[in-house]
Amino acid sequence: MPTRPAVSPPRPEAILDALDPDQRQVAATLTGPVVVLAGAGTGKTRAITHRIAYGVATGTYKPTSVLAVTFTARAAGEMRSRLRQLGAHGVQAKTFHAAALKQLAYFWPRVIGGAPSRIIEAKAPAVADAARRIGVGVDRVTVRDLASEIEWAKVSLIMPDDYPEKALAIGRPAPAGLDHHTVARLAAAYEDVKTERGVIDFEDVLAILAGILVEDPEIARQVRGQYRHFVVDEYQDVSPLQHFLLDQWLGDRRELCVVGDPSQTIYSFTGATPAYLLDFRSRFADAREIRLERDYRSTPQIVSLANQLLRRGGVTGALELRAQRPAGRVVQYASYDDDAAEAEGIAGRAAELIAAGTPASEIAVLFRTNAQAQAFESAFSDAGIGYQLRGGERFFARKDVRDAIVLLRGAARTADPTTPLPQQVRDILTGAGWSPQPPAARGAVRDRWDAMNALVALADSLAAHPTADASPATVASLVADLDERAAAQHAPTVEGVTLASLHAAKGLEWDAVFLAGMSEGLMPISLAETPDAQAEERRLLYVGITRARTVLNVSYARARVADGAGTSRPATRKRTRFLDGLWPG
Repeated sequence: MPTRPAVSPPRPEAILDALDPDQRQVAATLTGPVVVLAGAGTGKTRAITHRIAYGVATGTYKPTSVLAVTFTARAAGEMRSRLRQLGAHGVQAKTFHAAALKQLAYFWPRVIGGAPSRIIEAKAPAVADAARRIGVGVDRVTVRDLASEIEWAKVSLIMPDDYPEKALAIGRPAPAGLDHHTVARLAAAYEDVKTERGVIDFEDVLAILAGILVEDPEIARQVRGQYRHFVVDEYQDVSPLQHFLLDQWLGDRRELCVVGDPSQTIYSFTGATPAYLLDFRSRFADAREIRLERDYRSTPQIVSLANQLLRRGGVTGALELRAQRPAGRVVQYASYDDDAAEAEGIAGRAAELIAAGTPASEIAVLFRTNAQAQAFESAFSDAGIGYQLRGGERFFARKDVRDAIVLLRGAARTADPTTPLPQQVRDILTGAGWSPQPPAARGAVRDRWDAMNALVALADSLAAHPTADASPATVASLVADLDERAAAQHAPTVEGVTLASLHAAKGLEWDAVFLAGMSEGLMPISLAETPDAQAEERRLLYVGITRARTVLNVSYARARVADGAGTSRPATRKRTRFLDGLWPG
């Protein structure tokens, strides 16, 4: 079979030609320090990947000398995919933890000796053991809250002995009804438990590596010799621990480009702080600041609501988005008698959108707390509409998905290269429960079909988009793509309405979004008692609004449903104060 000619990498000028003037500024500014303030939907990932690709194409960057860091495996996977498409092969795009873990595993035998310690997936068992050691009674919820507090202290670079003073200084209450000194004792006991078990946690990965770079100049020289150019995405979400490690990677150099949006800071409770983004030019007085404010995602109606929400709240550092899409539908607002009515109403409106041609996978229902999901699961099941609960079981952890990949892996060895990939995959997965038409029943049978159909759709997509060397997609290349996606937890799209919390929706977008439960006590959440906490809730609502491309529906329920009786409790809820003056009427 004759070989196809390799596709030439894009010319440097062509890389810049694909960008708007502001994005082009980002891409053409190849030396740091650079801070990019990028609003929602303004193409920040496009800008920074083109910057890296342009640097590689012009010879300014050696691909293996670039480290691009982001916060989720999914975002890192997307960045790597875009860089490959732009011809920037060899660039490292990883999460903080993935980059640190790779380096720590390499240097561990040399510095510490032996095999690296096992990383515990969850803190809960060690926290429960620590509580028993100091005589504190705990239940599952208490353990969860204590584990979160220990994690916050560690990413905030607060040692157990310093915890009472530091927490009291910022007015942070101790969790689970305990006092700060008890939490400090438990945190110290937690560290002892890990030491005795010979394990470390994810925060230790960053802290140990940073410590090695501080204490061993030769290793620091080796790492800094490898990575000379740094790009950090979602810089508003860095914690003090992550920033400390970034400082060790950087050393006394200035080749740093950071990208972020202070209006999307929604993880302060985990130790993230926008201070490093907002104060970047205090650290680097000559830093180039570039703003991305052209919004390509949302209609002017949605962008206007997002801008007004921030303007009325006086959000520090807020960018003023400028919509680039044509005018669309007005934002719809609705109130319902109770939670069940709200869920049923949203399911009905989603059904209308699907009937009008909007794919179910392009519709999302977003809410403040995971506990709100149950009503929507019931309503969509009753309406016969497929859905996926984001934050539930991971796609690649499902047994039916793992079994299907085993079948594909086996078939890759004997696949007929003359048969198109989409047909081969359909033939293979028919034996795993897939059929051209979805089953009428909901539940496990439909969930299995949805997962299989996501694999079929991925095969169709690969076949429609040739690889860089123009070779046809094969079952083997599909398996390789799935392996990479599994490593990055970048699941293919499942055909169903997405149900997700506002936090879980960060970084995603849909054609149509329903913002549900927009009432006082839920938005802002009742626990947000301080001005800073309430400001973060406003930013969280902003994130929710800006997930929508063309259709945005906002609603709340005036009451809950009484247990058992089926009648609504008294209408005591009020719509969120954040939309005062914006909600019609």
